[in-house]
Amino acid sequence: MTQGSESVRFGKRTTDTVLHRFEQWARDTPGAPAIVVGPDSLTYGELDARADRLARRLLDSGLPVGALVAVGTARQAELVLAVLAVLKAGGSYTVVDVESPRSGRRQLAAAEPHLLLTDAAQQAALDGGGPRVIRLDAQDPAIGGPRAEGGADRPEDRLPGAVAPPPGRTAAVLFTGAAEPRAVPVSHGLLLAAHEGWAEVARPTPRDRHLFTLGADVTAFAAGWTRALCSGGALVLCPRSAWKPEDVRAAVETDRVTVLHTDPAGATRLLIRHAESATLAPVDRRGPDPACRSLRLVAVTGDRLYLDEQATLQMRLRPGARVLNVYGSAECAGIGTWFELPQLPHPLDDPEQISLLGTAFPGFGAEVHGGEIRLVPPDGGDAIPTGDLGLLRGDGLLEYGGRIQDRIALPDGRLLDPYPLESAIRGHAGIGAVIVKGVDGPRGPRRLVAYVAPPPGGPTWPAGAALPDIEELRDHLAGKVLREERPRTVIRLRALPRTTTGHEDRDALPLPVLPAAARAARGKSGKSGTSTGPGEASSGCAAGCGGLGLGLVALVLTNVLWPGSTDLTAVPQPWAFLFTLLYLFECVAFGVGLVFLFGGRARMLRQRRGHSLTVAAHLAVSYLLLSWWPQDNLYRLAAKQDWPRQAALVYAFNIPLMIAGAVVAAYVVSKPADPFDFHDPVDDRPDR
Repeated sequence: MTQGSESVRFGKRTTDTVLHRFEQWARDTPGAPAIVVGPDSLTYGELDARADRLARRLLDSGLPVGALVAVGTARQAELVLAVLAVLKAGGSYTVVDVESPRSGRRQLAAAEPHLLLTDAAQQAALDGGGPRVIRLDAQDPAIGGPRAEGGADRPEDRLPGAVAPPPGRTAAVLFTGAAEPRAVPVSHGLLLAAHEGWAEVARPTPRDRHLFTLGADVTAFAAGWTRALCSGGALVLCPRSAWKPEDVRAAVETDRVTVLHTDPAGATRLLIRHAESATLAPVDRRGPDPACRSLRLVAVTGDRLYLDEQATLQMRLRPGARVLNVYGSAECAGIGTWFELPQLPHPLDDPEQISLLGTAFPGFGAEVHGGEIRLVPPDGGDAIPTGDLGLLRGDGLLEYGGRIQDRIALPDGRLLDPYPLESAIRGHAGIGAVIVKGVDGPRGPRRLVAYVAPPPGGPTWPAGAALPDIEELRDHLAGKVLREERPRTVIRLRALPRTTTGHEDRDALPLPVLPAAARAARGKSGKSGTSTGPGEASSGCAAGCGGLGLGLVALVLTNVLWPGSTDLTAVPQPWAFLFTLLYLFECVAFGVGLVFLFGGRARMLRQRRGHSLTVAAHLAVSYLLLSWWPQDNLYRLAAKQDWPRQAALVYAFNIPLMIAGAVVAAYVVSKPADPFDFHDPVDDRPDR
């Protein structure tokens, strides 16, 4: 099945590119703001002149026509300037990650650029003997601060109108993937077609101020800057290297941002999660957010967005504002399809279980082949497989169906698509987000584990409240999914982890903590994570050596703390030797007890015998080891007929020893939890 729209004519203007669109605005409105960074701004005329100067520098360095130039800088204003300069010099650009230099080096290796434009701060981290480096900070800064000597705009620095490249020549190289990035070339014609398709749907104006929350190397920004600078609007950029949630909110309110480009988590933090934060004035969770009253459009991309989430975001904006769920790929310059709630022909009964991708952008197409979504670019080329599953509904809308790479191999050999199961779990009233993952277990491969998180700002899930247990979840799924496809374990998180591109990060999910017996079983079967690995063996050796060392320290301190308590001059042999050996064992036990007190609790918790009982047993074992050294020394110094002191010693040491023994006995006979039928405590880590 295929879905399409009226095509934007690919390459219809042989002299038109996104660069020419920007230069036209620079000529027509040179005094209009193009870049806003905090209190500073740069006009279209200033940005164009400085891009000309950097382009002249690139040409003087011998940059060949069409050569690829990598841009890596934490200052986003310089990044935009460098991108424009590379296009003016006839090259193509790629933006690399400077927040994670390791990722940036992988991107450089994948793209193999001719030049690297970077700053001194990033050069050492990115430069691994690859492309030649030109320092951006060797000339005047892009925005703010004093100019370098000779940095004034000079007529000889201005470039003549560049000859338009063929529409099929590469304009940008975008990256897809993180661990192993893949370089995707995007042509001038496709970059312009993506902008025109976006402009027809979003209807940008020169009064718009655009803010991108995702990283500069992510497709949404690396190809999406055209949405602002090719429509006469302004880009609101971060003064620091990357946006923080509180900075985004302040910028939206202070700089009166009208168009926000973000991922589902970013939109949630800005528009919903603020409602549950502590504020002096009460915030209406269902009404518009006064701080975001300037927003007229929120474009959400990067991952699935359910209908109920989209509706909640819509309610937090002022009347008339729009929320677009944008779906695309790097091969299509970041766009492909779009959806907003008015496209629905009628209300749906289960919005919490449906994510709609809508219809194709003008000039683009979408089709479902063998269950997989394919995007059709406007150049008439082959459809591009996305790796996502989808369905073309009877109402003409494209529905998201999960990712192929997330499929789970079940013990019986079948492949399970987790997305329908996750959507069914999300239908539970207390669950806002969920990921189902297959985890290898000691009694069979691929036990299903459900990672659940609360709905943002949900009044039914305050911090510390109990989450649905596994039995309640199974009851909820009864009649919806097959019994063997129901999760065996629930792990509760404050929020699902996400990558820098906004995708849910399944690789970052915590693994279930198994009891010692289960870990031993895994070790016997040759699985990773056994309790006898070199890491645990070395830590056990270190603990033993530490206990022995502390015991020797205690032996030295004995006569300092209790003078005469170890005096054996009047005791004949072999009894004197036996008592000396006893004193040595007491000191070593004290040292081992100290090590166990500070390092044993974590290992005991892995037994999963109950938190309170584990804490009590940990303290009991520590006391059993620690008490012998002070107790025996105090006894030896006490007079036989000193009954008050004898009674005090008995009640201070012997009675607690009995209690500690009873606690240890209760701990030993208690039944450990089943390794795959436990309920993890709520994860109290901060939102990620």
